[in-house]
Amino acid sequence: MYAVVKTGGKQYRVAKDDKILVERLEGEAGASVQLDNVMMVVDGDKVTVGTPQIAGASVAAEVVEQTRGPKIIIFRRKRRKNHRRTQGHRQDLTLLKITGISADGKAPAAKKAAAKPAAKKADADAKPAAKKAAAKKATKKAAAKKAAPKAKS
Repeated sequence: MYAVVKTGGKQYRVAKDDKILVERLEGEAGASVQLDNVMMVVDGDKVTVGTPQIAGASVAAEVVEQTRGPKIIIFRRKRRKNHRRTQGHRQDLTLLKITGISADGKAPAAKKAAAKPAAKKADADAKPAAKKAAAKKATKKAAAKKAAPKAKS
């Protein structure tokens, strides 16, 4: 299932778990955003096209981070007039992760958050032991690599 949404004057083809970079939207990292301007939804063989948008359809997304695009250099020059102007610009952007697509106005399917914290906790417990082991190896290697005395000629 995928959808075509319009935001920031551009159209994006999105599916669940896609990450897209759009023009700045309000919201901190981790906040939920609804994109209501859905132009088309495709679910298998069923295609729904809006005129110009689908009433009641929405795409749920989560703000991953607020970032900025590359620097663009604007250089203006008029020949034979010794006239030059340089200006720079960086566009504010938002990185979104698509969490669900709803074609009929119902809330998009919620993600399962109960199973993930347990896995993260197990990883967190394993990491300190791994760090200690890596630090121990590094100290052993440093002790083994002492500088050899120079030979006098």
